[in-house]
Amino acid sequence: MTGLKTIAIAAGLLIAGTGYAAAPAAPTAPAVAAPAPAAVSATPPAAPAANNPALAQDGAYAMAPTAGIGQPVNGNIGIQPQVTSNGQRAHGFHDNILIPVITAVCALVLALLFWVMFRYNRRRNPVASKTSHNTAIEIVWTLAPVVILVLLAVPSIGLLQAQFKPAPDNAITLKAIGNQWYWSYQYPDNGGFEITANMLKEKGEVAAGERSRTDADGPRLLAVDNRIVLPVGVPIRLITTAQDVIHSWAVPAFWIKLDAVPGRLNETSFTIDKPGVYFGQCSELCGARHGYMPIAVEAVPLAQFNAWVQAKGGSVKGAKPSTAPAALAPTPAAAPADTTTGPVDNTTAAAPQTTQGATGNPAGAGTGQ
Repeated sequence: MTGLKTIAIAAGLLIAGTGYAAAPAAPTAPAVAAPAPAAVSATPPAAPAANNPALAQDGAYAMAPTAGIGQPVNGNIGIQPQVTSNGQRAHGFHDNILIPVITAVCALVLALLFWVMFRYNRRRNPVASKTSHNTAIEIVWTLAPVVILVLLAVPSIGLLQAQFKPAPDNAITLKAIGNQWYWSYQYPDNGGFEITANMLKEKGEVAAGERSRTDADGPRLLAVDNRIVLPVGVPIRLITTAQDVIHSWAVPAFWIKLDAVPGRLNETSFTIDKPGVYFGQCSELCGARHGYMPIAVEAVPLAQFNAWVQAKGGSVKGAKPSTAPAALAPTPAAAPADTTTGPVDNTTAAAPQTTQGATGNPAGAGTGQ
């Protein structure tokens, strides 16, 4: 009996073992290939070339001044050659209208004086006339000056109106700030970077290792260590103010003279027609070193101006920030759900935060400040 039980138990164990071995294997998660990470260039941006003209010693392009252009000339009489439309208009008004009218009036008055001295002296006219009034002469000498002044006022007022015409929307803003006794400049439309310009001293006036003026920098008392750069053919909005006392930003070749008053913003506009280096000075008595506040402007094509702005750490006006999506890190494959622990909550991952700048903003940084 015992042997029979033993045989029955062994047969049952054999059948049970066969059934367990035939049970299907648990399914495995399919292998998911992780996406290859986007190629990210680890090469840092190339440093500016050593010969980049935008990084010249004086902070501007290596452009030498032209004799007789944009600077005074010893012994010359007249207005400097003008490189703005208002300046050319004023130059023509001065040479073609004012000078002829003044010459004619002076010649007429001088001729009348000589005629009176010659015709009505005691020898030629021993008995003086007792005439006290002459209606025709009185009308002429009253109306003639009025007519002359009215004729001069028409082009004069038109020129004055053109000088203070508001700058267009595509103008580049230059803010000139007067200090005792140097100028500082800001470019609000190009990122707001700032430049300080001081007069360059002569070779015998500087300390060891300090930069002195050379002929390439400009004339004595007009050369500066940092020229400001402006584009040719683009309207410029000039805003002036001061930190201490009243100054005046004046460049004769631009037909510009605008006071810089503390606590006040004065504005005008102009457009430079020709590349070159143009000099000016503070034209308002501002203290002991008033004569040592020169102005040096370098006018270059727009492409070179934009390169100079970027070399100074600024931004090109109107350029939109890059909107290309950043490379995303590869997402690891999700682990298979463990169905033995119950259902999983259906949650949504938070959206990543972005720092993309707004686009289409028509106002430049600090415009009109």
